Amino acid sequence: MRGSDERTESLFSYVSCEARVPPDHPLRPIRAIVDEALAVLSGEFATLYASTGRPSIAPEKLLRALLLQAFYSVRSERQLMERLDYNLLFRWFVGLAMDAPIWDVTVFTKNRERLLAGAIAQKFLTALLAQPRVKALLSDGHFSVDGTLIEAWASMKSFRPKDEDDASTNGLTGGRNGERNFRGERRRNDTHASTTDPQARLYRKGAGQEAKLCYLGHVLMENRNGLVVDTRLTLATGTAERGAALAMIGERGGCHRITLAGDKNYDTKDFVAETRSLHVTPHVTQNTSGRASAIDGRTTRHPGYAVSLRIRKRIEEVFGWMKAVAPLRQTRHRGQARVGWQFTFTAAAYNLIRLPKLLGAVE
Repeated sequence: MRGSDERTESLFSYVSCEARVPPDHPLRPIRAIVDEALAVLSGEFATLYASTGRPSIAPEKLLRALLLQAFYSVRSERQLMERLDYNLLFRWFVGLAMDAPIWDVTVFTKNRERLLAGAIAQKFLTALLAQPRVKALLSDGHFSVDGTLIEAWASMKSFRPKDEDDASTNGLTGGRNGERNFRGERRRNDTHASTTDPQARLYRKGAGQEAKLCYLGHVLMENRNGLVVDTRLTLATGTAERGAALAMIGERGGCHRITLAGDKNYDTKDFVAETRSLHVTPHVTQNTSGRASAIDGRTTRHPGYAVSLRIRKRIEEVFGWMKAVAPLRQTRHRGQARVGWQFTFTAAAYNLIRLPKLLGAVE
């Protein structure tokens, strides 16, 4: 017979969020990995909070909520609080009871700023990679590096001369989205700056491409399974990619020789010489466009060179996920410190998406 369309609500509910989540849900193995990493960081959290006063948002719950924001492409923290209010799956992953109140978005943002001061994003990524079963997946001898543009949360109209006192003197009309006449004006980073995000720099990735206000995000990937092992976020300059690569590869431990793959941008005499001084073999793509490559037959004749160039392209999968899913094509924060924190935390979220399948294949 046909069921009734009447709304039935009971005074008490005896079903928990744990019971609502299927046993084979993809978030279950991810939460187990996350909880293990957060347990390691418990001492770090204790140093960021006072011993007295009103209890704040638990940092473990805050970080789990931010992971959900990356996993499910939630555009803002305000929308994240809304999803937490009605989504039982979100409540279960964060660790909230069915009737637990949701935090005010301004309180949530203020508590996130506290984690920024403690460099928790980098420590969280390190804690993930240090787990014994995860560490067994990593290569300690073969890496790839690359950089990508992260658009700043600033309009091109905010990029004005540093010595400009009156905005109306340079063709800027009033209103919320006023017009600005750039005709005949030469804009450079040494003479101009964004009034919205002064640390963002005008930069273009290549010839013929559009110049944007942005930062440069850099990733170091191990070549065995394509997991991110280190990140950097720098100001957008022509040498930032090579400088960040040297900084990241220089922190790799061990006395054995390792390889570092990269695209044509890394094929310079200075970069190749500095990597070799670090006992690193540069497996970078040769750039022979009107010039001689810094890589010769001593490197290219080995079969491992071709393997490194083939695997190197997997680093684009990292950037693709971060920009299309996370989403990190354009940051939601201002300032190098905040954007760098978000970039590193998003890289950790990418690792978490891939780890359950990788761990399942070896168990």
